[in-house]
Amino acid sequence: MTQYPRLFAPLDLGHVTLPNRVLMGSMHTNLEETGDWNRIAEFYAERARGEVALIVTGGMSPNAEGGVFQGAAGLFSQGDIANHRMVTDRVHDAGGRIAMQILHAGRYAYNPACVAPSPIKSPISPFPPKELDEDGIEKQIADIATAAARAREAGYDGVEIMGSEGYFLNQFIVTHTNKRTDRWGGSYENRIRLPIEVMRRVRAAVGPDFIVIFRLSMIDLIPDGSTFDEVLQLARAIEAAGASMINTGIGWHEARVPTIATSVPRAGFTWVTQKLMGKVGIPLITSNRINTPEVAEDVLESGCADMVSMARPFLADPAFVSKAKAGRARTIAPCIACNQACLDHTFQGKVSTCLVNPQACYETELKIEPTDSPKRIAVVGAGPAGLSAAITAAKRGHTVELFERAGAIGGQLNMARRVPGKEEFNGLVEWFGTMLEESGVTCHLNREASEADLADFDDVILATGVRPRDPNIPGQALPNVLSYVDVLAGGAPVGDRVAVIGAGGIGFDVSEFLVQDESPTCDLATWRDEWGVGDTETTPGGLERPAPDASTRQVTLLQRKAEKPGRRLGKTTGWIHRAALNMKGVKMLSGVNYERIDAEGLHISFGTDRTDPQLVACDTVVLCSGQESERTLAEAMGPRAHVIGGADVAAELDAKRAIDQGTRLAAGL
Repeated sequence: MTQYPRLFAPLDLGHVTLPNRVLMGSMHTNLEETGDWNRIAEFYAERARGEVALIVTGGMSPNAEGGVFQGAAGLFSQGDIANHRMVTDRVHDAGGRIAMQILHAGRYAYNPACVAPSPIKSPISPFPPKELDEDGIEKQIADIATAAARAREAGYDGVEIMGSEGYFLNQFIVTHTNKRTDRWGGSYENRIRLPIEVMRRVRAAVGPDFIVIFRLSMIDLIPDGSTFDEVLQLARAIEAAGASMINTGIGWHEARVPTIATSVPRAGFTWVTQKLMGKVGIPLITSNRINTPEVAEDVLESGCADMVSMARPFLADPAFVSKAKAGRARTIAPCIACNQACLDHTFQGKVSTCLVNPQACYETELKIEPTDSPKRIAVVGAGPAGLSAAITAAKRGHTVELFERAGAIGGQLNMARRVPGKEEFNGLVEWFGTMLEESGVTCHLNREASEADLADFDDVILATGVRPRDPNIPGQALPNVLSYVDVLAGGAPVGDRVAVIGAGGIGFDVSEFLVQDESPTCDLATWRDEWGVGDTETTPGGLERPAPDASTRQVTLLQRKAEKPGRRLGKTTGWIHRAALNMKGVKMLSGVNYERIDAEGLHISFGTDRTDPQLVACDTVVLCSGQESERTLAEAMGPRAHVIGGADVAAELDAKRAIDQGTRLAAGL
């Protein structure tokens, strides 16, 4: 008897029955662009072995002008079929099913040949698109249908037509981007003509016994977006044109509302899909921030959808489904929705992976295999670097002892998890604890390891972390001055007016901690008010005026660098952190010199000439001025020890690098 009866109920699509209700949603990982089709095949096959019902690939372009960038992967010619066949054969051999997503980027393409319904440049891409004429539109339709036919020839079990997220088909649907006055513009019936015709032609090209998913934008989150009645009209037309299922698209990429970041509440948009339930006759798939079997089961049980789409959770753990089925949900590596190694990599043109699981997309390179020569290994420090090293080494068959001077595991993660919007870090720390038990690591908490403690081990891994950097500001020893550790880990009282010194990741985290007492991530209604997410029944596009709660403190965030605060934050999440603090009225200053601190507050000046001296009046000054590696033990032990994580490089709470480094070191011992 499964714990998740709805999740593991079969789904009958007529010509095929899916074994459960879990779709691995599309992710563009840049793997296809490597040209290493064995590596691509193994990535998808590993997820198929994990028993997901249906995989959807990253977006494949139907033609050169539709690629998300020049040289983007696609299925343009007969010559491409053999490469794709390697993927589908591997997935089928693993017992899985796979659909190819057909993605035409339209004006979102980083491509001077990009095309669109109207010549309106996107705010997130550099090239103004060419407006298509009648022949050009026919070419796009034909190329999409041809790509679908080739997908079937290449062995795919289906295709997903990308009609959401502000891509090409979505651009025709709304007046925000479609200013045409011919039969492809103007009235709503004309604006939806293209997606309906694409759906009809794809079905004709692939025949009746082939899965065709249409990904439909159910809430655009942009001005002049679709209303609910329009979404319903399109959904019914797409069903009539031959779709097997409709998948939920949430928000355009240019929308200024977060949709998948960690600060978005779990299952925060499933209500959007639920509004269509019972109004169409084909299965509906819901998506966005569904990351545990419990959340997925609840979504299905409450009638929000017929199937759930999870994408990044399958980067974190390819065995998500099989572990849930076996009653081992505690061992599922959690997706924390941080974007650091997945989406940030994608938009930087790098191969994606996962902060929690460095093997993701590196299955053929980073192998964790049983050791031929077991050793006794000591790991010092139970932060993310030490934990990943200890667990990986133990899984390989080494005997591992972990030393941690604090009374709990987690290291700097225990500060991150206190920041509003980062509640997912709680699950990550819990998962590390579970995996220590599962792998048989012996833990010594409240014990600071000495050289003598480590003398008899075959290998020693030092992951002793970081300590706050001393900014050497006159007056910093006064009682009104705290470090970020005092605030996030020590619970020190903070006044109503605060100056935060340092606008890196920690400075932003501390500021977010200080401006709100309760996290909106834990309450969907509050979060929707804060970001202005409305109902498409009353607001076209679902976009309303944000109404955040008032800040609990008056905060000024300062940095020495003469650049925009937060410029170096994550590529896909930095704007969210800046917007969140702006909504709370946080004042941000750059190019600052810290002259002194006294009872009145922080005295500053600007620039190399130290001009415009002024006082930032405040009750508390919080120092977030960076970190230094804690290398005392490393220096004492010399070359005998492997030094990893913050002890190696004192980057800003960089769990991505720490976990990758710990995993790779242990994989090679």
